[in-house]
Amino acid sequence: MGSDPQYASYPNLLLSQHIFTLRTPSLSAYHPAANKALTASIKEASQAPLYRYLAHPTDGILSSKIVWDEKYYEELKKSNDAELEVLDTEIKESDEKAGESEVVEAMGKKAEFFARVVDKEKALAAYEELYVKTPTLGAKIDIVLAIIRMEMFYDDKAGVKKSVERARRLIDTGGDWDRRNRLKSYTGLHLLSCRQYAEAAPLLLDSLSTFTSTEICSYSTLVLYAVLAGTISLNRVDFKAKVIDSAEVLAVLGSRSGGAVSADDVEMIDAETEDTEGYSSLESLVNSLYLCEYKNFFVALADVEERFLSRDRILSEHKAWYVREMRRRAYAQLLESYRVVGLESMANAFGVSVEWLDRDLSKFIPSKKLNCTIDRVNGVIETNRPDDKNRQYQDVVKQGDQLLTKLQKFGQAVRLRGSERA
Repeated sequence: MGSDPQYASYPNLLLSQHIFTLRTPSLSAYHPAANKALTASIKEASQAPLYRYLAHPTDGILSSKIVWDEKYYEELKKSNDAELEVLDTEIKESDEKAGESEVVEAMGKKAEFFARVVDKEKALAAYEELYVKTPTLGAKIDIVLAIIRMEMFYDDKAGVKKSVERARRLIDTGGDWDRRNRLKSYTGLHLLSCRQYAEAAPLLLDSLSTFTSTEICSYSTLVLYAVLAGTISLNRVDFKAKVIDSAEVLAVLGSRSGGAVSADDVEMIDAETEDTEGYSSLESLVNSLYLCEYKNFFVALADVEERFLSRDRILSEHKAWYVREMRRRAYAQLLESYRVVGLESMANAFGVSVEWLDRDLSKFIPSKKLNCTIDRVNGVIETNRPDDKNRQYQDVVKQGDQLLTKLQKFGQAVRLRGSERA
């Protein structure tokens, strides 16, 4: 199992969600609650660097939302300086009078202090110094995970990518089971933020049964991410097995499952009740897609966009792409069953007008994302499935031509060398 994770308390990633909410004009209804949460955190944790980052009149990213008070900032900074002085004294005394482990412990407190007040540069520097001094592999992995969270807070995707690779290399040298599973969740969230849903889905779905990374999101939020990633990327068989019939998913979305829910699942539902408001629309989305109830699917998709995609800091960046791809997936699923389908019939199935469907399908057909053509004269859609055997034959011919070209070049080179020897 390995040692318990260290340095997992800070930064509080919920604060980054509140920052996103305040920066999004369309979420103005939630601005008062987000403002209250941020100002309360700044006061309780004496987060002078975060207060300056958000509210400074010239540099603050939320200067129009959070009031800047120079006197209040100086009070917070004075409190930070006093706490930092105590930590520096502890490090110095440990270095002079105690052993290596006490020095590492004191340095860990300093790194966590910077993470708590959300000072990115100083926190990353302190964690790097701590990393050099730390002797154990498990603690080194925990430090890198803490670095990842700080980079996630500031949406530093390039930094997160490098740190995830760094953590993976450490874990490959002998990381324990718990840290391997935690890295799965971290990696899945990072891939989701980079629109790599197909790569994120297996990691997030695998994490559901072993999830312990509550420092990056709640369990119900992980279920949301896993379901959305799996719905858009898995084939129908895997979608049924890993999403529709998943015990972990049913524990949160299982009101329509019709199956038995275990005592453990009930306990999980109770623990997450406050986080699952609106999850019925997510349940409707996955069920209606699988059951081919396309009119209900479109309604659920609109609701999921409103409730989750637009409000979540990780999902919102790609919401337009996600909604578009989900429509394409539903169209492709219906068309797969027919050689020819009436345009009006398909429009009725999705609950939209013929004109709207025509325009929407036209966005996917030219780029070959849907293998069909629209015949408006006869009012039908004709599918033109790619011929796999013909494609394989063309691939063999192409590869054969490339091989012959290489052999001819090789033969010419051999003849030239032979003439030189002669």
